Amino acid sequence: MKISTKGRYALRLMLDLAINYTGEYISIKSIAARQEISEKYLEQIITQLNKAGYVRSVRGAQGGYMLAKDPSEYTVGMILRLMEGSLAPVSCLDEETNACDRAVGCVTQEIWQKIQSAVENVVDNITLADLVVRYQEKAEPVYII
Repeated sequence: MKISTKGRYALRLMLDLAINYTGEYISIKSIAARQEISEKYLEQIITQLNKAGYVRSVRGAQGGYMLAKDPSEYTVGMILRLMEGSLAPVSCLDEETNACDRAVGCVTQEIWQKIQSAVENVVDNITLADLVVRYQEKAEPVYII
């Protein structure tokens, strides 16, 4: 499994909205500048996030976007699944019923299931709020004495 640019940028966009939340809407232009991502690409991503109800939008000169809910209510897994679809490392785990003819006797399927469980355990237990805290910790100046 490899997370696409779209998935990574969606996470960065949502984190940017969480870090810079002031109660006012944030323009795509300002997010694009801070994140060094093309406005056009971010517009495609924000459209998908908006349709899913993850962000709210207002049009106009003072318009922009903000999170629809508190950052603690979004997990990394929610955002990645929206953009990427399944996080399964192999296609045979994508569907509820495994259509693979070899599924019954497949020894390697257990490995893929463990990998998927490990990934899901990580991404489903980290929220945007957790990432904001981590960002703030990393942003604090380090003094060498």
